Amino acid sequence: MRILLVEDDRMIAKAVSVALSDAAYAVDWVQDGEAALRVLNHREHQAVLLDLGLPKRDGLDVLRKLRADGNELPVMIVTARDAVEDRIKGLDLGADDYLVKPFDVDELLARLRAIVRRRGGQASPVLTNGIVSLDPATREAHCGDAQYLLSAREFALLQALLLRPGAILSRDELEERIYGWNEEVESNAVDFLIHGIRKKLGANAIKNVRGAGWMVARNS
Repeated sequence: MRILLVEDDRMIAKAVSVALSDAAYAVDWVQDGEAALRVLNHREHQAVLLDLGLPKRDGLDVLRKLRADGNELPVMIVTARDAVEDRIKGLDLGADDYLVKPFDVDELLARLRAIVRRRGGQASPVLTNGIVSLDPATREAHCGDAQYLLSAREFALLQALLLRPGAILSRDELEERIYGWNEEVESNAVDFLIHGIRKKLGANAIKNVRGAGWMVARNS
């Protein structure tokens, strides 16, 4: 899953980026509001972590512009502004959640999972298509009686497919969700990860659609 981090404090951004990467997210980082809007107009992300006190364009202006343009991307405000009025304004402008600095990283990750889940129309914390189940909190996958802890990359790939069961994702689309801007992608990386997942969960866990990409079956 690809996350856009909008944060002008380098130390905070580095710490959050490491935590997100360790939790199997691909992270892109920008430092001002104008850059955030440019990126969101040209790249696909699954969620945004948005500071408010940003150079060039305030975070609330970024959020206001996104929602005015009809962009429904999940947005979590992460800011030092802790006044009740600021929280109300951010939520009323369309933020999905509001987290005040300093924060616990595990809470940030849990809240991020929750907003992505809600926006995807899922109440359960476990992703499933009735054949394969995946717990984003633990990175454990289940298929029949088999239960395995996936690697970070394997988890990211299977999560991308289970968020859209029945949809075919191409190699480029999967790479977009697994790797950040500065990460080198080997030519056979997706094939290697899918082979590893199938070895653990069975050959039918992920289906290949020749010439198009890969998919998991629609919910049964």
